[in-house]
Amino acid sequence: MDGKKTAFAQSVSQNSKNYFPKDLFDLEAAGTVLECLHTMFGLDTLMTDRHGAVIMTHGNFDGFVPDVKNKPGNKIRVMERTVCHIYAKDENVAQNQKEAVNALLDAYIKTLEGFSGKSYMASEQAVYIDELEQQVEKDAYQAKYSEHNDPLTGLLNRNYFISRMRQLAEREIVPTAVICVNINDWKFFDSHFGEEESDRLVLTVANILKEKAEEAGFDDAVIGRIEGDVFHVLLPLVEEDEAKRYCDSIQEACECFEDEKLVPSIAVGFVIHINVEQSYRDALSDAEYAMFENKFAIKNAPGYREKIEKGINKK
Repeated sequence: MDGKKTAFAQSVSQNSKNYFPKDLFDLEAAGTVLECLHTMFGLDTLMTDRHGAVIMTHGNFDGFVPDVKNKPGNKIRVMERTVCHIYAKDENVAQNQKEAVNALLDAYIKTLEGFSGKSYMASEQAVYIDELEQQVEKDAYQAKYSEHNDPLTGLLNRNYFISRMRQLAEREIVPTAVICVNINDWKFFDSHFGEEESDRLVLTVANILKEKAEEAGFDDAVIGRIEGDVFHVLLPLVEEDEAKRYCDSIQEACECFEDEKLVPSIAVGFVIHINVEQSYRDALSDAEYAMFENKFAIKNAPGYREKIEKGINKK
């Protein structure tokens, strides 16, 4: 928590450079006050952003070029950083009103600066609170799934998947479809688009595996993320034709998935475990062999490379 407080203090100190006047106060309302000072008293004003770009003028500033570095005018500052400048000319103000008008302008500038500071802090605090809430949700999710589930996808983790597989073996439940799923060219997406996008690819495939099992009515499906881009699925009491339909459905869902960057292409192999004397390890090995055959066919199909590279030019 101390680290978060330090990070917040640092962001508050630094982020004001990313704010513009329109982010901190109502330009129309601010302009109304300056317009009144001009109309009622003859005070000419010009407001710029921190770089000198003109935001609004009230009065005559023909030929005037703001020099915010050498002649900055009145500064509006937030966290010791200038966010805008107000230039003022009182040549047209009655002599007996100049002192009062300049006092009004000073009060206006202090009020605007105070409001900008409060607006800035409120904005930064809102961002900070949102980040904290997201972290709390993430921590709660990971706490919930840390023992049995993969923290990214919510699927069973490797160890618990193996535990569930042993339970099926001990209970001698047959037939059971044993399915191996591997994301094609996951490393390609990781290297070109980064960890966040490659994680999104993994999550997309995981969701498809779960959704299609639910749609097929496989309530006892055991689905695990075994490592980065590898998933194993066990479908107890499922015949070969049902397993094939499931495998076809997950590949079709991946094929139809539309995204500017990601192409969740998967290779799938399955076998039906019917011999209680055969180990699940051997069944998974056979399913993996079938998966690699499917991967070879997919990756050598015409147009495959062009399809997965479609997002490179959109980066």
